[in-house]
Amino acid sequence: MTTAEAPDRADEVLRLRREVARLEAERDRLLGQMQHRDDELEIATRMLQARAQTMTSVIDAVTEQSIIGTDRDGVIRVWNPGAEKLLGLPRADVVRRRTITEFHLPEELEEAGGGLAALVRTAQEQGRDVRDWTYVSPDGEELTVSVAVTPRTDDSGAHAGWNFVGTDMTEVRATERMKDQFVSLISHELRTPLSSILGYLELVLDDPDQPLTEEQRQYLTTVERNAQRLLRLVGDLLFTAQVDAGRFTLQPEDVDLAAVVRAAEDTARVTAATAGVELLVRVPDGGLAVRGDAVRLGQACDNLVSNAVKFTPRGGRVTLTLEQAWRTTDGAVVDEPQPGAAPVARLAVSDTGVGIPAGEQQQLFARFFRASTARRHAVPGVGLGLAITKAITTAHGGTLDVESVENQGTTFTLTLPR
Repeated sequence: MTTAEAPDRADEVLRLRREVARLEAERDRLLGQMQHRDDELEIATRMLQARAQTMTSVIDAVTEQSIIGTDRDGVIRVWNPGAEKLLGLPRADVVRRRTITEFHLPEELEEAGGGLAALVRTAQEQGRDVRDWTYVSPDGEELTVSVAVTPRTDDSGAHAGWNFVGTDMTEVRATERMKDQFVSLISHELRTPLSSILGYLELVLDDPDQPLTEEQRQYLTTVERNAQRLLRLVGDLLFTAQVDAGRFTLQPEDVDLAAVVRAAEDTARVTAATAGVELLVRVPDGGLAVRGDAVRLGQACDNLVSNAVKFTPRGGRVTLTLEQAWRTTDGAVVDEPQPGAAPVARLAVSDTGVGIPAGEQQQLFARFFRASTARRHAVPGVGLGLAITKAITTAHGGTLDVESVENQGTTFTLTLPR
């Protein structure tokens, strides 16, 4: 080695030593990162295990509802004690061995389109679905179960299957059917004698050979008025029973809704005048036609107008406004036509009455519900009118909405397709 080469070699050795030192430092840094990642992974694993244990504990604690989880093909992966109790099979006999469709009534599945798709179609489109299905136990017993279906995801958020949360409604639905059958039977049994009473009252009141005194006529007119009221109540009870039993049918035809609204005004005019309530009607001069059942639409309008009059104190006002409008693709109703919007008829019945508390407005369309303002002001009624109006509106493919402020008034808006 020459004298000139010695410093170069020393520099190279020094450079290599520095590189080795750098690599060793990088190695130590990477080893430290790996240890840190190992610690994080261990913590995450313990957290996942704890979460899974918590979820399992929660699911296993539910004994009055069946919780069934499946993979994307419907193979059962989760089967809680509630499912064991409802369907009589232990978890070991079901998980990874049976599919959810095996516990459903085959005919019911076929009517809904068949297979797992029939159970999850709505949940797939809307994110959830709740409806009654018929479960079949291994011994052949059929159970009516209200089933909530939701998608199930894995830890990465990917679709992993479906959750089916079921509540046994067998006894509840049987009781409801018995109640509806009872209401229907009683309604029929009451209608016959009431019709006879009204018939004989008409004969007595209109008999020219045996004229009545003014006092007798007044008494019998009171009897007739209350008999008519009872007959309307019986008709309402019978109608609600028909709706619940699925026997409510329409006789569709072209109907001038403006004429229906004017008829409702005529029906309520005497009552409104007696109560000191002003009636205002605004309808298109040329009418407004819809496709529907004229009798049922008249019943719906009568209910809305009579309710408005009943809940409006003396000196108040009830306004009936019928106009054409358009429903957009997102469900909003607008006054002017827009691309893709469908024409509708919109009837608003507004009053300046006692109003409805905000917390009670969602219950208004339930049978026999009466707002606290109705009870407080002793407004007569049994709570069937709005339920009937809602059923008629829904059967026509329409909507019925309410806006109300207590002590300021209420507006019911009935919207029908044209």
